[in-house]
Amino acid sequence: MTKRSRPGYWPVGAALLLSIAGAACSAEPEPPSSAPATTAPPTDETQVVLRGIAATSPPEVAVGKTLFEQNCSVCHGPAGDGTTQGPPLVHIIYEPNHHADVAFLLAARNGVQAHHWRFGDMPPVPGVTDEIVLEIVGYIRWLQRQVGIE
Repeated sequence: MTKRSRPGYWPVGAALLLSIAGAACSAEPEPPSSAPATTAPPTDETQVVLRGIAATSPPEVAVGKTLFEQNCSVCHGPAGDGTTQGPPLVHIIYEPNHHADVAFLLAARNGVQAHHWRFGDMPPVPGVTDEIVLEIVGYIRWLQRQVGIE
């Protein structure tokens, strides 16, 4: 004999979950917390942690780190921890299932209209090729994994 749920409860529960999920997707990011993966903008303590992690990055992401420092860190911080000019990329919003690697390619190539943050639109990054962006993304993904974003 199989157990059945009561008729009428499932649709109500599903509708409630969908409305909560929709509100969460359209909401502004949460205020800063002490967890490095969810801060926006990061706290001083979080920046120290992320910069310490970045300082010990392995050789396999060295090229991406250098390219990130040359092309992205002015706005996104020296360890992807954000600045007053741009959001932290080491943030749950940029996890691979929400912003795939191609999103970074398109952002560098075409720019991005502000939608998650209030930093204004991101302009295209001139002279940055897809190959360069993929190296940078490798470094960003490594940083994200270090704080539990996968």
